[in-house]
Amino acid sequence: MSTPTAHTANHSPLSPLRFLERSASVFPDRVAIVHGDRRYSYAEFAAETQRFAQALRARIQPGDRVAFLAPNVPELLIAHFAVPLAGGVLIALNSRLAGPELEYILNHSESSLLFVDSELVGSVSGVKENVPSVGHIIEVPDSTVPDPDVPAGVVTGRYDEFLASADTDASPLPWTVDDELQVIAINYTSGTTGKPKGVMYTHRGAYLNSFGETFHNGFDGKTKYLWTLPMFHCNGWCTPWAVTAAGGTHICLRAVRADAVWDAIDTLGVTNLCGAPAVCSTIANAEQAHALDRPLRITTAGAPPSPTVIAQLDAIGITVVHVYGLTEVYGPYTICEYQEAWDDKPAEERAALLSRQGVGMLQAENARVVDPEMNDVPADGQTMGEIVLRGNNVMLGYYKDPEATAEAFAGGWFHTGDLGVMYPDGYIQLKDRAKDIIISGGENISTVEVEQAIVNHPAVLDVAVVGVPDEKWGERPRAFVIRKKGESVTAEEIIAHVRAQLAGYKVPRDIVFPHDLPRTPTGKILKFELRASNNAQA
Repeated sequence: MSTPTAHTANHSPLSPLRFLERSASVFPDRVAIVHGDRRYSYAEFAAETQRFAQALRARIQPGDRVAFLAPNVPELLIAHFAVPLAGGVLIALNSRLAGPELEYILNHSESSLLFVDSELVGSVSGVKENVPSVGHIIEVPDSTVPDPDVPAGVVTGRYDEFLASADTDASPLPWTVDDELQVIAINYTSGTTGKPKGVMYTHRGAYLNSFGETFHNGFDGKTKYLWTLPMFHCNGWCTPWAVTAAGGTHICLRAVRADAVWDAIDTLGVTNLCGAPAVCSTIANAEQAHALDRPLRITTAGAPPSPTVIAQLDAIGITVVHVYGLTEVYGPYTICEYQEAWDDKPAEERAALLSRQGVGMLQAENARVVDPEMNDVPADGQTMGEIVLRGNNVMLGYYKDPEATAEAFAGGWFHTGDLGVMYPDGYIQLKDRAKDIIISGGENISTVEVEQAIVNHPAVLDVAVVGVPDEKWGERPRAFVIRKKGESVTAEEIIAHVRAQLAGYKVPRDIVFPHDLPRTPTGKILKFELRASNNAQA
């Protein structure tokens, strides 16, 4: 029998754009977005998306990159639909990055438009001069920040003016794509190489990952999703599309503060939120923390959550679900599926089981833990190997970096660089990071990048940066610095020097000045010794 050919009657390219089209049609009057005093119905959400896309369509070519620098505000959520609807590729920028870091990403992506929140305009003041591809910088005001301090001479227009430029007589743009493998977004991750790499997501991958998020988080029309996870991080784990697919309500939040989170939980009926273990800790240890009389589900990732925090949240009726993934796999890939047999376990043991990284999600294949020859390690919970992944939710590749892409896909699997173990029940658990990456508050910090920022100080001879445990952030960087002979640079001076170059969360909180650094016979610094040594005590 010959292989049948796909026809329009039995095949349509997958795209998460369909989710907004459907929810706006089926639930036009349902509240889609809440932010301060603003409310958008699904009909209004779709209408603004169309206006935004029409205005973009007049200024970009298919495949052009459109950058967005903002906290979790409605305009960034809308951009997740409007930019691809216009045929563009969304670049959601990390709002915590410093000016030079943002300029590198904008140059590498050759972004043509930049939308920036009013409070963040100062961080892109050098874009006009240093990023020739950016033709316009559009300010995005936020009604919850009534009088922002906006530097003059940076922006070329405002968001409301940009929307007003849309052709109101034009036919609505179709909520479809011709090729489901075309790029919908590029997410930049530092990884461990020092320079950010652009991770390409496709319409197909985003569509399928959104289904996994919807299923595993239990999203439905009654979902009230609080935006504690940054939308710039893995496109918010694809949750802008997932919550919209379910017809749930997005509750936007500019910043994660304990009082604001608990206020939303108590007054807006939050049912779900996501975030790094630091978010869990903030909620559990807040003055406002109290027992709940209705379900609240927190999905956490970025670093292994503390069993202590899991137990704290469980005690007040909050369910914590642990997932694992990377930017290169659209965010979460595995989940610690709960087993009924754990009900009878002591709370401490149950929390330890829940802190594992788990099994493949519905839309994903099973993770493997392999040795250097790609053989599966014994499933004994002790033998370490590298975690490798594959499937529909692995990135298309690194943008403009075929060598790094080929290396990451060696042997037909994506190599995470994370070391872990496999348990007899098929659940994996992370044990270390093969390339010394630091994960702080869910954000990757490249030790190489921090070391380079320190070593360019004229008084520094050598440096090594490692991650050390931190109760709030999971990990934080610590620097071991060797001064040049005769120099007396202080820790405060080095910290200030690094802060001028990198985002604040990458700056080491403390500096250690040892007599020397432990090395192998070939000169490689033994970072594991630094982490374990008495020198690690600042």
